[in-house]
Amino acid sequence: MQVSIETTSGLERRLTIGVPADTVEGEIEKRLKEAAKNIRINGFRKGKVPLKIVKQRYGAGVRQEVVGEVISRSFYEAAQKEDVKPAGQPSIQPKQMGEGQDLEFVATFEVYPEVELGDVSGFKVTRYSADITDEDIDKMIETLRKHQATWEEVDRAAAEGDQVDIDFTGTKDGEEFQGGKAEGHTLELGSNSMIPGFEDGIVGMKAGEEKTIKVTFPEDYQSDELKGADAEFAIKVNKVSEQKLPELKKPFFQKFGLEKGGIKTFQKEVKTNMERELNNALKAKVKSQVMDQLLEANEVDLPKALVANEIQVLRNQMMQRFGQQPKDFDPKSILPDTMFEEDAKRRVALGLIVGEVVKSADIKPEAKAVRKMVEEIASTYEDPQEVIDYYYSQRELLAGIESAVLEDQVVEHIVKQAEVSEETATYDEIMQPKA
Repeated sequence: MQVSIETTSGLERRLTIGVPADTVEGEIEKRLKEAAKNIRINGFRKGKVPLKIVKQRYGAGVRQEVVGEVISRSFYEAAQKEDVKPAGQPSIQPKQMGEGQDLEFVATFEVYPEVELGDVSGFKVTRYSADITDEDIDKMIETLRKHQATWEEVDRAAAEGDQVDIDFTGTKDGEEFQGGKAEGHTLELGSNSMIPGFEDGIVGMKAGEEKTIKVTFPEDYQSDELKGADAEFAIKVNKVSEQKLPELKKPFFQKFGLEKGGIKTFQKEVKTNMERELNNALKAKVKSQVMDQLLEANEVDLPKALVANEIQVLRNQMMQRFGQQPKDFDPKSILPDTMFEEDAKRRVALGLIVGEVVKSADIKPEAKAVRKMVEEIASTYEDPQEVIDYYYSQRELLAGIESAVLEDQVVEHIVKQAEVSEETATYDEIMQPKA
């Protein structure tokens, strides 16, 4: 095999590869002979079809298959020989593929960049701590009750916190605008799901009442036509309902998997879950600081192929959150690359930087830490041991845990070299930080 390599620009490389004709033709001949043993053609017994006829009938397909395999195999052998690490799949351009001729093709691809790590000793990291108070637990229980609440129709004026069923029609300069009309729309007053002033205008209205309110669309509204525009909404209230919270009794507790025990047991269970979420949030705050500073301290050339792959991963994740899509749904038109490009670049850059930290510091995932993370995940299920066994029987799942543990170890490795300060915060400040 003959190989030559050149740098075209930045991370892009071009390999020109030549494979002797004997290698290709020999493999084609071998496969045709193997196929001839099992082929049935009218007029011939099984295994007795002349090779010439087999070649006429199946030669083109076998050649295409063999050439594809030879190109793939020889590309990676050449990359290994030239000590280059391809980032993503190569673009293959055949130069010579004729029967009896040496196979020659050009592979254009990007390589992984060299990452030179900056000094991390100047990093500043704040470690937060927080306690969970009885008030925090009570607030969480009230939130859980609201999630399980029902709505009961009432004959009174609507107040904040109520749910209303409304019809509305929006107009701008006397003309209706797209998306400004609905019938039987359900709205919780105080949810701030509508533009400013809309929900406030409904407070005090009773079922059957109609009213026209004036509002101003925000300057950052998604529709260019309505940004900062004055508008009117004709509103009719069909129904007013108030929220009914479930009682703190067994039927409510059972919805959260608690079959035995009363309010004290439920409070203890809620606190355990809150502690787990708090610990994860505290770790995430430290990790976020470390990752932000790693990005600032290390400039990395990003292979376009890796960024494109990451964009597709992020798009797929969002599509999964949408659920089932209609047949004519075009992901790239509804969810263009630009929506995900910034996040994708950040994730690729951090992956390359963290990978270099792992390599330079020879960090390996600790078995105890992996086990602990699996047990934490399993603790939220009815049969934790069954979940633990499943994770350890699935190599791909366990590899994901090992990757997460490795990232945590990288963070701790850097924190040990950084300037660390301590701060105390409340549960709400950690879990619901202000923008």
